[in-house]
Amino acid sequence: MKTIIYTELRAFHAVAMAGGFTAAARQLRITQPTLSSQVAALEARNGISLFHRRGRKVELTALGVSLLEITRRLFDLEVEAAALLAAERSLAAGRLALGADSPHHILGRVAEFHRRHPGVRIALSIGNSETVLAGLFDYRLDAAVLADVPDDPRLATRELHRDPIVVFVPREHPWAKRPGVEIKELADQKMVAREAGSVTRAIFERALARAKITVETVLEIESREAVREAVAQGLGFGVISAAEMSPDPRLKTVPLRGLGPEAGRLEMGEYLVRLAERRPSPAAEAFLALFPEKPAPRKR
Repeated sequence: MKTIIYTELRAFHAVAMAGGFTAAARQLRITQPTLSSQVAALEARNGISLFHRRGRKVELTALGVSLLEITRRLFDLEVEAAALLAAERSLAAGRLALGADSPHHILGRVAEFHRRHPGVRIALSIGNSETVLAGLFDYRLDAAVLADVPDDPRLATRELHRDPIVVFVPREHPWAKRPGVEIKELADQKMVAREAGSVTRAIFERALARAKITVETVLEIESREAVREAVAQGLGFGVISAAEMSPDPRLKTVPLRGLGPEAGRLEMGEYLVRLAERRPSPAAEAFLALFPEKPAPRKR
């Protein structure tokens, strides 16, 4: 199969569309001899004739007419591709794929991004940290907001903020009327817990272990909403990041007190994460710019 050189096809297309070599050379901003040599090379390499040359006028041969139908489609697609890339750069179009382990800490920024760049389509995946990180490593996600980020050199991470982990109980519970509950009072109390992979649960259980306190897990559920429902039904207390507690007239959050050095700091950080080696797309770059530039502290 003969090799087709792009510059030769472009030269043919320009001459065919302009109706002559002089006008085509002007449009391509090259000299007429250069243009003529490119068309001649295309014809010679393939042993064909694409134009009938009559002085300064040219007419397409039957083969030239057929080739022009193809090059029209080819260069129309080139224009379409250039327009697509220009729109992506200007954020008039494009796609942004995000992940999070909770919608609470990311939806505000998603809404702000949409207000600024309404032409960009946004896809948001909510899952546990393991699932979201897999999406980053597989290049399916541009960025994510997570509470638990491994110490991995492949990740570029920024800490966004830290929130205390609080207890929540039904409004009729005795703790609901108090300004706080001592951590030692949780001993042997019934608890409704998130699944084992929950970051909130892991942080809370580490604090209990350091304080040498055990609780009775009566129910394990895989969503925050289900935990809230179970607590509202009186099955036990729950724990949650203060920022993630949606208003619910049936429930009351209560700060934990008496957290000495043995219990550690009972709070949860939120981090903006992306792959360090991956160059952000224009849309991802604009989204990342919505967050303050400060490096996350090293995890203990």
